[in-house]
Amino acid sequence: MRYFYSSFVIMALGLITAYYLGGMAAIYITFLLIILEISLSFDNAVVNAKVLETMDPVWQKRFIIFGIPIAVFGMRLVFPLAIVSFVTGMGMIETLQVAMNQPGEYEKVLKSTESTIFAFGGAFLLMVFLDFFFEERDIKWVTFVEGSRFMEKASSVNNIELITAIMVGIALGHITQDFTVVQAFMYGVLLHSLLGVLDHFLSSETVKSGIAGFIYLEVLDASFSFDGVIGAFALTSNIFIIMIGLGVGAMFVRSMTIFFVEHKTLSHFRYLEHGAHYAIGVLAVIMLIKINTHISELVTGTIGIGLILIAFLHSIWENRRNLEQGF
Repeated sequence: MRYFYSSFVIMALGLITAYYLGGMAAIYITFLLIILEISLSFDNAVVNAKVLETMDPVWQKRFIIFGIPIAVFGMRLVFPLAIVSFVTGMGMIETLQVAMNQPGEYEKVLKSTESTIFAFGGAFLLMVFLDFFFEERDIKWVTFVEGSRFMEKASSVNNIELITAIMVGIALGHITQDFTVVQAFMYGVLLHSLLGVLDHFLSSETVKSGIAGFIYLEVLDASFSFDGVIGAFALTSNIFIIMIGLGVGAMFVRSMTIFFVEHKTLSHFRYLEHGAHYAIGVLAVIMLIKINTHISELVTGTIGIGLILIAFLHSIWENRRNLEQGF
C-alpha cells in the first residue's frame, strides 16, 4: 500500500477542493472521473512499467518526480487549453477565462477539434501496438495469431509496422474525406518514428535512453489522456473538476507503474504485457472509429480492463500449470 499513499493524499486534497468548487455533487463527479481515468489508462501503467524497467534508475526517478505534474497539470489542464487557444487564435489567459466563464463555448471549441485529436492519438497508439505485435518474442499469448506462419513471414518484412500504419492512414482518408484528419494521423505516426530514432541514437545496448524514454512515456500518457479529457465533458464542464478527477486518476496510474516496476510484475505474470498492448490496439481502433461514430468511454475502459484481467488470470493459470509440471 505504501506505493499508493501519495495518491490517496492527493485524492483527499482533490476531493476537498472539489467540495469547495461544487459541494457533494462535485465530489461525486470527481470520483467518476477518477474511475474513468484509471479504467482508460490501466494498460498505460503496464506499458509504462515495461519501458521504465529498461531505463536508468536516475531517469526512473525523474519520470516519477517530473512526470506527475506534467500529467496532472500539463495533459489535463494546459494541453486542452492550448488546443482551444490554437484553434480560436486566443491567448492562453483569454482561453482560460473563457473556460471559467463560458464553459459551454470552451467545450464546443474543444469538441470541434476531437476528430483531429483522435486521429493523432489513435495513430500514435496504433504504432505502439504494431511495434509490439510484429516483434519477435519467445512468449506468445494468442498463439494461433502470434505463432502463425503468416505472422512469422510478416514480422520479417522491413518496416512492416510503418507500412501497416500508412495503409490504415490511407483508408482513413478515403473514409473521412478529411485532409486534416489524415494529416493528424501521419503526424502521430511520424512522432512515434522520430522517438524511435532518438532512442536508437541515445540508448546503449542494455539501457534505454533516459530523455528519449521520458519523452516517449509523456507522449504515450498524452495519447491516453485524449479520451478522458474529451469524455469528461459528458459529466461536467468545470475544467478544474476535470483536472482534479483525471489528475488524481493519473496519480494512481503512476503509483501502479512504480508498483509493477519494483515488484517485477511483468516477469511474474507473463501475459500481462500482451493484454495491455492488445488493449492499446483496441483503444487505437476505437479512437479512429470515434472520428465518425460516437463510442462511450465506458465501452473503451471495460474492454481495456477486461483484456488485462484475462491476461492476468491466464498468467496465473499458466504459472500454476508449470509449477505442477515441475518447470
